[in-house]
Amino acid sequence: MAYSLLKQLHLTTLVVTLALFVLRGAWMMAESPRLHIRWVRIVPHLNDSLLLASGISLAVLTRQYPLVNGWLTAKFFALILYIVLGTIALKRGRTRSQRIAAWIAALLVFGHMAAVAIARDPVPFIR
Repeated sequence: MAYSLLKQLHLTTLVVTLALFVLRGAWMMAESPRLHIRWVRIVPHLNDSLLLASGISLAVLTRQYPLVNGWLTAKFFALILYIVLGTIALKRGRTRSQRIAAWIAALLVFGHMAAVAIARDPVPFIR
């Protein structure tokens, strides 16, 4: 029961994270002032915190850990790369083209993380 609820929370927050990242990326490309609205700066961080907490809880519950299980290690390092690219895309990129390139790269990394999670294989596209 706890596992299925945690997994549902994890998947729901995952979808919300992706939707908000795509939306904020579109607003970034359009140079929209909506990026500076208070909820846009707060809600993604709250959701991402729930996503991370549910992911850690699932790892503990299933006794699968990064640096022990290959697929989870791949997901862990991809998550770090996704966070760095997302930060460049939405905040730290010096030029619009840098931010757009980082946003696209972050979406590709996100897709890789999803494929790793589904296949439970660190290199899901090779095997």
